[in-house]
Amino acid sequence: MSPPSTQGAPSGAPQLLWIDGQVAAMREELLHLSNLNSGSFNAAGVDACAARLRQLFAPLGATAESIAIAPYRYTDDRGEWRERPLGHALRLRKRQEAPLRVFLCGHLDTVYGLDHPFQTAQAAGEDRLHGPGVADLKGGLLAMYLALSALERSPQRERIGWEVLFNPDEEIGSRGSAPLLAEAAQRNHFGLVYEPAYPDGGLASERKGSGNFDVVVRGRAAHAGRNPEDGRNAIAAAAALATQLQGVNGRREGLTLNVGYVHGGGALNIVPDRCVLKFNVRISRHEDEAWLLDAVNRLLETANAREGYVLELRGGFTRPPKPVSAGTARLQQLLGDCGRHIGLDLQFRPTGGCCDGNNLAAHGLANVDNLGVVGGEIHSEREWMRISSLGERGKLSALLLLRLAAGELSWQ
Repeated sequence: MSPPSTQGAPSGAPQLLWIDGQVAAMREELLHLSNLNSGSFNAAGVDACAARLRQLFAPLGATAESIAIAPYRYTDDRGEWRERPLGHALRLRKRQEAPLRVFLCGHLDTVYGLDHPFQTAQAAGEDRLHGPGVADLKGGLLAMYLALSALERSPQRERIGWEVLFNPDEEIGSRGSAPLLAEAAQRNHFGLVYEPAYPDGGLASERKGSGNFDVVVRGRAAHAGRNPEDGRNAIAAAAALATQLQGVNGRREGLTLNVGYVHGGGALNIVPDRCVLKFNVRISRHEDEAWLLDAVNRLLETANAREGYVLELRGGFTRPPKPVSAGTARLQQLLGDCGRHIGLDLQFRPTGGCCDGNNLAAHGLANVDNLGVVGGEIHSEREWMRISSLGERGKLSALLLLRLAAGELSWQ
């Protein structure tokens, strides 16, 4: 049988046809990756996922590095500092002296720990997989693989250098891998990040920034029956603060604050002397960071003025807001044009979510950050992805790279 004609097709059509032939194999690979638990704190599982990807990408001929990152530091339920080890990042680099250098990123970790009931991937219809991480983000890792494999089959591949980072801690804020993202932003011209596309296939434009904060409330223990007046109830103080923090909502456009965790107390006949409160903040503008910190610190100053109480604020903003820069707008335009070549009408819209694209933008790297598979209901036991989007999204990134390499599109 003669191969399909590519006359009149967009540049890179032979490579795009190759992608079509890989979807079945990628489906099986995704099932394997999804069944391999890589919850953020399962360091062994994260490293096992990295090892499998290293093997998958090996034929592309990039140099590979396994990079240790700092442990995750957190506040425990007694308000004490603790650390948890994390898996390694995996970095691949090829042709770093090429005239155009592209950074591609996706995370190894998922939100489903070893003790989570959602552990198994399975088919959920002819064109759907259901499983932990199938959309967020393991499907995206395979779309990235397809795109780079297509580029490496092009005679113009020497014109593009690429760097890949698989990081182990995105779901817990990328604090350990943040330096690696910052370094990559300085070395490359633009970034492609493989978070899942929206369920309708749309892509993210601007993103809100995010901060995570802990408040350790220390009071004074006493007998709840004999001398409760000598106690200082840390839970009551934390509850009052939680109500005040909730009142921050609506005071700045686009700023939201969510008190998501409170833990304290023990025996019911003891006035509790310790309570830990944790909250998340989302902001649309950089200047809202200073405003929020000032508002929270004033609440804590008032609480600390009460005799017998000490409230300590920890944490901070880990991902700044991501506006659409001129470079990101240009990248969106190029991707939109490539999408039309393969029958995709890509719609970009803002989101309150954040990801490593925020970090890259903060260091000046234009990027589009949800070029992964089409899926939905992420971070839940209903997470799913559309199998055909493996090839679809792989071709989208591949066509961008192939047309840039061929000179049909220009980044500069």
